[in-house]
This record gives sequence, structure tokens and C-alpha cells, in this order.
Amino acid sequence: MGIKSFVEGGIASIVAGASTHPLDLIKVRMQLQGEEAHLPNPALQACRQTIALNSTAGYISVPAATIHVAPPPRVGLVSVGVRIVQTEGVAALFSGVSATVLRQTLYSTTRMGLYDVLKTKWSDPDSGNMPLTRKIVAGLIAGAVGAAVGNPADLAMVRMQADGRLPFDQRRNYKSVFDAITQMTKQEGVTSLWRGSALTVNRAMIVTASQLASYDQIKEVILEKGVMGDGIGTHVAASFAAGFVAAVASNPIDVIKTRVMNMKVEAGAAPPYSGAIDCAMKTVRAEGPLALYKGFIPTISRQGPFTVVLFVTLEQVRKLLKDFLS
Repeated sequence: MGIKSFVEGGIASIVAGASTHPLDLIKVRMQLQGEEAHLPNPALQACRQTIALNSTAGYISVPAATIHVAPPPRVGLVSVGVRIVQTEGVAALFSGVSATVLRQTLYSTTRMGLYDVLKTKWSDPDSGNMPLTRKIVAGLIAGAVGAAVGNPADLAMVRMQADGRLPFDQRRNYKSVFDAITQMTKQEGVTSLWRGSALTVNRAMIVTASQLASYDQIKEVILEKGVMGDGIGTHVAASFAAGFVAAVASNPIDVIKTRVMNMKVEAGAAPPYSGAIDCAMKTVRAEGPLALYKGFIPTISRQGPFTVVLFVTLEQVRKLLKDFLS
């Protein structure tokens, strides 16, 4: 029964992750908007130093401090998608899809399977239902374990998705998720594979608890009230509502996680962010509190379809594997 739960959850997660990957990529790009305005830019600093030296030598008198580079305008979901296609090609919408598949294989397979195992153990033997508080606890535990297992793939996915927005000379140009993990290990050390893991774990706990617990709870209510039968309609309604709850709860942590994972750490230089709290404070100070909800439209646009595909696929896979692996 335990193995079957992991297999079912893994298949459903991979299908959902791969099919909604372009929306996830757009979400990452939007979450990084505005970051350039308040982070150190090595190229700009070099330019300012050159100007300062020339000014000292008497060539020009423009104060270096007055030289600024305007950040790119902040644009919406459709505009970001169109810009990616125009500048990088249609294939760029699937940048990092190999990392997404590996992430779902590690992270979501673990969380979905573990949640189902805990649900089976903690459910009432007569009704088969589990109290909402137990669902939330099961989701928190499953999300934490899954995130810890899948963090290297999550880190690779964020970097691969964000790479296209960087200047050509600053791109990492990972060939695949395995190349990304190999390069990160060689250049930054093995421990770098768990950079941002605290954020990943916190986000995963919130997402899993809100997403899985909400789906099960809403589905139970729909069936108990007799609104619909146990079919596609119920699965779609419950999963879309669960996706909305998960998006609202997790977006702030997701923004910070994306920025911490994507930051470049130069040898001998202080990192742009010293940690999650520092990142949150710098982001809010420079861009305002609503910056923590950057990318919310693509987040809900992705979380909704992702959750629908996830649970609808899961229910169908459960039917197909009903007597298999039991």
C-alpha cells in the first residue's frame, strides 16, 4: 500500500509539473523583477569606478554617484511570456523542464506518498475520513520531508528558469539538471545544493498542508452534502479551490526562496543576501510589502491548473492501479 501511494503520487506530480512548466517559469521571472534596482551590479560598479578615475584625472566632471541604470519596466504575465518567446524562442518556455521532472520525482513523489501513508494510518477506520487538524499535520510533515529530499533539483530548476534573463556573459548555461547539480557541486560545494533549503522546507510545508488538506476537506464536504458525485466535476472543483488556497499561503515565501536560490555568490565577496530574513527586509524596503506577492497572477494561474491536473490525474491513476502493487 505504501509503495502504491508513492507511485501514484509521483506519476500525477510529474504529469502536472511538466504540463504547467511554462507558467512556473514566467512566475519565477516575475518574482525576480525589480531585484536589479537594489542589488550590487559588478558591471555598473566597474563603470562608476572608471568614471570616478577619469573625473579625478580631469577628463570629465560628472560625479560617479549620479550615474544610474534604470531597471527594466515591470510587466505582467502575458507580456513576460511574449518577451521570453521573442527574445529567447518558444523552447525557452521549457527551460529547466528536466529539473522540474527531477524535482517532482524527488519532492512531490515523497510528499504525496508520505501524506497518503499518514492519511491511511490516521483516518477513522469506519468513515475513512480524517479530521482537518490531522490533515494539516500530515501535510506539514510530508512537505518538510519532500522538500529536504528535492532541494537540489528545486535549486537547479530556479537557476535554469532564471538564466535567460541574465546578460549572455553572466549566464550559467546549464545543459541539463544533472549538469547544473554537477557544476554547482564543483564551483560552490556540495552544501550549496541545499541553499535556501529552510525556505524550501517552509514553503513545502505550507503548500502541502494547504493544498492536500484543502483538497481532501473540500472533496469530503462536496460528497457529504451531495452536491456532486465522486467524479471529474468534484475532483476539478476541489482541486482548483485547493490550488487557490495554496497560492495565497505560499507566495511570499516563494518570492524569497526564488531570490535566495538565484543569487550569485562571487568568490571573496559578500553574498547579496545573508539569509531569508535579510532578503525579505531588503525586498520590502526597496520594493514595498506587495513585492512579496510578485508573480501571484502566474502563481495562481499555474497553481490552479497544476493542482487540477495533479488531483485529476491522481484519481485516474488510482483507478488504473487499483489492483496493482497492492
